[in-house]
Amino acid sequence: MADAIPFNRAFDAEPGEVVTLTPHLRRVTSPNPSMFTFKGTNTYIVGHGRVAVVDPGPVSEAQAAAILKAVAGETVTHIIATHTHNDHSPGIPAIQKATGAPTYGFGPHGIGARRDWPFDSPEGGDMGFNPDHRVADGELIRGDGWTLEAIHTPGHISNHLCLALKEDNVLLSGDHVMGWSTSIVSPPDGDMTHYMA
Repeated sequence: MADAIPFNRAFDAEPGEVVTLTPHLRRVTSPNPSMFTFKGTNTYIVGHGRVAVVDPGPVSEAQAAAILKAVAGETVTHIIATHTHNDHSPGIPAIQKATGAPTYGFGPHGIGARRDWPFDSPEGGDMGFNPDHRVADGELIRGDGWTLEAIHTPGHISNHLCLALKEDNVLLSGDHVMGWSTSIVSPPDGDMTHYMA
C-alpha cells in the first residue's frame, strides 16, 4: 500500500483578512469554504501602489468589498484569472467595474480542450469570461516593480495558468497544485494526460 500523502491542512484563513505573504504578495480569502475550495478561494494582490489582482473568486459582494478595501488608495492595473472555474473568475466583473482594469487569462472556458466543445453542461465553468488580453505560455505580465511569468498548465482545466512571481521566487499555482488536497481533473475539460505532462 502506498504511503499517505502528507497534506498540509493547518491553514488558518479568515475571509476578508489581508495577509502579507512576501514583499510583493498579499492574500485575501473568499468566504466560500467547501470540499473543493477548502477554507475558501484565495485571491492574490501583486505589488504595491499599482497592483494586479489574481483570481477575484466567485460572485460575492463580501469578497469584492474585501478586495477593494485591500487595494484602497492603490491602482489596479491588471485583473488576472488562473482559470475559469466558478470559484476563480466570476468575481472579475465586479472588480473590473470598480477599477476599470483590463483582464488577463489564457482564454475562455474550454479553450485548449482535446474533446469536442461546447460541452453538454457548463456546470463548474465561467462561460462568460473572455479576457481582454490572452496570455500565452511563457509570456510575461509586467507591472510596477513586479513580473509574472505565465505557465500554461492544462489538466485541471484546459485554460489553467500558473503564475511565477519573479521578484519573490513564488509560484501562484491556482488549482494545479494544492497543499491540502490533490487537484481534481474532471473531464471533459479536465484532462489527466495534460495534467501529468
